[in-house]
Amino acid sequence: MRERGSVSIEVAVLAPAFIGLLVLAGVAGRTAVADEAVESAAHDAARAASIARDARSGQSAAVDAARQQLDWRGLNCAGAPALQFSGSVRGRSTTFAAAYRSAPGVPATVTVTVTCRVSFTDLRAPGVPGVPGEHRVLATFTSPLDSYRSRR
Repeated sequence: MRERGSVSIEVAVLAPAFIGLLVLAGVAGRTAVADEAVESAAHDAARAASIARDARSGQSAAVDAARQQLDWRGLNCAGAPALQFSGSVRGRSTTFAAAYRSAPGVPATVTVTVTCRVSFTDLRAPGVPGVPGEHRVLATFTSPLDSYRSRR
């Protein structure tokens, strides 16, 4: 008869740990999905920029490609995703616009970095400490400009 109520005590002790484990799994899963989505967005953005003929249309195409990829993956960044642009000519770092100003036949690349802040506020459980409010996910991809295509 002394075991009466022991299940209630076990549930009261183990329930917070189980809830914490579920929240941790949600944070880890959302982070993994965000990493993959931002990596794909950076790839698509750099590729879209590399087939443009000038820096302005390259940036515009990159922003559109990144947003389409993030929307398709269902990733809602906390705020707009940030894109940074850079380039290289003959292996030397330069600005994005300078890469497009290089002469045809000269090897040049464009690099796009996509940054997204992923929010975890909806995963917070009362009484479970340590759940971050958000996590910054960053990915960079470099794509070569066509060496034999004219640029403006």
